Amino acid sequence: MTSSLHAKFDSKQAVVGVVGLGYVGLPLLLCFVEKGFHVIGLDIDARKTESLAKGQSYIKHISHARVARATATGRLTATTDFAQASKCDAVLIAVPTPLNKNREPDMTFITSTCESLAPHVRRDQLLVLESSTYPGTTVEVMVPILESGGLKADRDFYVAFSPEREDPSRTDYTTETIPKVVGATSPEGLAIAEKVYQQVVVRTVPVSSTQAAEATKLVENTFRAVNIALVNELKMTFMRMGIDVWEVLEAAKTKPFGFMPFYPGPGLGGHCIPIDPFYLTWKAREFGVTTKFIELAGEINTAMPDFVVTRVMEVLNGYGKALRGAKVLLMGLAYKPNVDDDRESPSYHLIEKLEERGAAVSYNDPFIPEIRPSREFAKYAGRKSVPLTSGYDLVLVSTAHDEYAKVDFSVFNAPVVDTRHIVRGSGIRLHQA
Repeated sequence: MTSSLHAKFDSKQAVVGVVGLGYVGLPLLLCFVEKGFHVIGLDIDARKTESLAKGQSYIKHISHARVARATATGRLTATTDFAQASKCDAVLIAVPTPLNKNREPDMTFITSTCESLAPHVRRDQLLVLESSTYPGTTVEVMVPILESGGLKADRDFYVAFSPEREDPSRTDYTTETIPKVVGATSPEGLAIAEKVYQQVVVRTVPVSSTQAAEATKLVENTFRAVNIALVNELKMTFMRMGIDVWEVLEAAKTKPFGFMPFYPGPGLGGHCIPIDPFYLTWKAREFGVTTKFIELAGEINTAMPDFVVTRVMEVLNGYGKALRGAKVLLMGLAYKPNVDDDRESPSYHLIEKLEERGAAVSYNDPFIPEIRPSREFAKYAGRKSVPLTSGYDLVLVSTAHDEYAKVDFSVFNAPVVDTRHIVRGSGIRLHQA
């Protein structure tokens, strides 16, 4: 069965489906179109499929020109009709995997996607999950739903897991140049999954199972979360000692071996680092394992917005002002510099905690002119970015956008609390947090 799939991909006659056209799915879709494949993009959000049909991008770091070129080839179809998946030889699934209110895995998007695909699964087809998740998701959650239509995995169709490794706006590493880890439920499935990704990425990294591939992504992001927690704790400790943690990190990273710099901030953001470690700790409990080290790192990172708010209160008190009734300008809503991606951004937690204590908070972000609807912070939807003007009691820098490095902070005539170490210049009442 796999021989025909191999031949289709070798000759570029295969049709590739991409489910979930967000920060992961859209770049992946464009790569396959650019390599000469016919691609069907599937999403429940009609605004995305309509934008692609018009040749327009809805993600800042992906240009309109690139999307327009892909649309102009005639090889791109974007639709909300999941029945179109039956036309695909490979279906790559990149949907969100958030946490619920109890900080446990929310499989809603994966299960609903698989339920939508199940009636359209056909023989001689590969289905790959790319969403970050706990080890076992592919075989325990995905496969049973896909088999509900009567076909059997590794007899009629193949299943694999290949974790996404997107870093939005990064130019030194892109979808094509980042090696792709691939695990499958059978040797045949692994072979065809490698064949699919080898069409668009620099190289594939095969592992023994889908569980190993799922665990790989969790290790990558847990590593980062733990080390960020370490420097966050060091920041709080060194501040008490009157030591500048940023100066220390700059000096430490001159060591050419045995040290990798990580940097503190107001909390974790993005879809992976704040979430993936909790997927691992949740799954570990099933095996009677308590991941104390990882959970401690999670506690430190999730507490950082509280530390920043306390610091804001201290700074205001130093100028004879209370937080209640204070006008605060928060600079930066995106979770990382120079993107319009606000998923899991600590800025939302800062706004919420400051307003709960009576502050009046406005935000500025050059890449997010208006807050979009979200599940956790739906109450802020529609709030608009304000100009960088004076008239505030305090300015809080939460995101290190390049544009902010060019701002003359003295014009605010207010204390500035900088969580990202980007504020420079004289005549500024600058405070670190």
